[in-house]
Amino acid sequence: MARLLAGHVGMFKVGKQLFTLAGPAGLQKLSEFGTKVFLDLKYHDIPNTVAGAVRAAVELPGVALVNVHSLGGRAMMKAAVAAMPRGAHRPKLLAVTILTSMDQRAMREVGIQGTPHDRALRLAKLARDCGIDGVVASPHELRAIRKACGPKFLLVPQGIRPAGSAANDQKRFATPAEAIRNGADYLGVGRAITQAADPVAAAEAVAREIAQALRGGN
Repeated sequence: MARLLAGHVGMFKVGKQLFTLAGPAGLQKLSEFGTKVFLDLKYHDIPNTVAGAVRAAVELPGVALVNVHSLGGRAMMKAAVAAMPRGAHRPKLLAVTILTSMDQRAMREVGIQGTPHDRALRLAKLARDCGIDGVVASPHELRAIRKACGPKFLLVPQGIRPAGSAANDQKRFATPAEAIRNGADYLGVGRAITQAADPVAAAEAVAREIAQALRGGN
C-alpha cells in the first residue's frame, strides 16, 4: 500500500496496529519511499513514561508528527514537550482532544461532561498552554480552536470522509473541503483511501478536493 501511494499523499500515518506488528523496522521500511510519517500512538501514561516514549519516537526514521493524548493532563503534556528536541526542523508534537468515534453519550459513559465541542476546545487550549504544537480534533471543532489558539497552532482533523464514503465508526466527520474551509493544516484520511477499490484514484480525488477548497471553490 505504501509503495502504491508514495507520491500521492503528503504523509503516512502509522498507528497502533502497524507499529505493534512491525515496530521501528516498519518505519525504516516506510522511510525508503521518501514520505514522512505521522506516528499516531496517542501516548497516555504517567509523565515520566510519556517523556521517555516521546524522546524515543522522535529518533525513529521519518517521523515528522508524533502525538500524546491531552486527557493525560498538564504535567504529562509538559513532560512530553520537555522531551522534544529543539530547533526549527524538529518533529511537531500534537495532542489528541476527543476521539472522533465519541459522541456526547459515549463521553458521559466515561465520566466526561459537556459536549464534544466544548471539551475539545478546552483540551486544545490546555495543550497550547503546555507548549504543544497543535491538536488532533474532529473537523467540527476546528474553527473554534483556531480562534482560541491562534494561526500558528497546528490543526490535524481526523474522521475525514470524501462525499459518498462510509462513516464507519466515526461520529464526527467531514469532507476534505469542509475541513480545509474550517482551518485544517493536515487531513487524516484512512479507510476512504486504503479500503478503496483503487487507492491511488481515491487519494488523487482527495487531493483535487483539497486543491479546489484552497482555491475557494466548493
